Amino acid sequence: YALGDVTPKQFDGGWAKQATVVEFPVSETLAGVLMQLEPGALRELHWHANAAEWAYVLDGRARVTTIDPEDRSETVDFGPGDVWYFPRGHGHSIQGIGDKPCRFLLVFDNGYFSEFGTFSISDWVGHVSAEVLAKNFGVPASTFADFPKKEVYISKGPVPPAIPLDLPLETALSSPLTHRYRFLAQRPEVFPGGTMATVSMNEFPISTTMTGALLRIKPGGIREMHWHPNANEWQYYIRGKARMTVFGSGGRARTDDFAPGDVGYVPQGYGHFIENTGDE
Repeated sequence: YALGDVTPKQFDGGWAKQATVVEFPVSETLAGVLMQLEPGALRELHWHANAAEWAYVLDGRARVTTIDPEDRSETVDFGPGDVWYFPRGHGHSIQGIGDKPCRFLLVFDNGYFSEFGTFSISDWVGHVSAEVLAKNFGVPASTFADFPKKEVYISKGPVPPAIPLDLPLETALSSPLTHRYRFLAQRPEVFPGGTMATVSMNEFPISTTMTGALLRIKPGGIREMHWHPNANEWQYYIRGKARMTVFGSGGRARTDDFAPGDVGYVPQGYGHFIENTGDE
């Protein structure tokens, strides 16, 4: 599926485009979103009721705040190659920081998930009367006079300052399971045809429903014929050219070429292999 070619949904400060089972019917168990935030732009506080979120930062930097059901919070900065994970229902916000846009890939463990059907705090507040909000937050009803009446989704604002180095630990990181993993700091396995790094629950304990892998295949190299007995595979091609063949038993097989921005999917148990058909 050519996710990179999709016209994004534009907002003030960023954009998003997705590949769910609606757009990519074979991907019944996993969905993906490509999102970009300008410096200072905020993907507002929201949560997902029907999917956990796994992310890989492609470019730029972002600040992520997470709130779990025990009222514990974590605010952490992310850069290229970093991974985050939010279990279902964990509230979170994402803000672009630094001096250039931040682009990241989101993967959800439900193919029927839609990024444009999330539970956003502005959407909820906009549908509650000022009198109820006053009781809930303990402030005058007039406080909410200028609040938006529909979902904001992404809002534009100033780039936040750096997180103070002397911030108390219980404020900076009060969750027992951190939501950040420095994927590019991991030493990958080296093979004759390339390298592979894997981040599972062993390396990233909070990521209970998804495992990530970063493959670099040399020109002419191949990720050998294999299959996964216990998981479906959702792929995003970052750079280069590739060709994948998927084998589905009963003489069924399909071969497709992939370019940067394309998405691939392999159902659980299906045989497959990936060839580098480019020169990088």
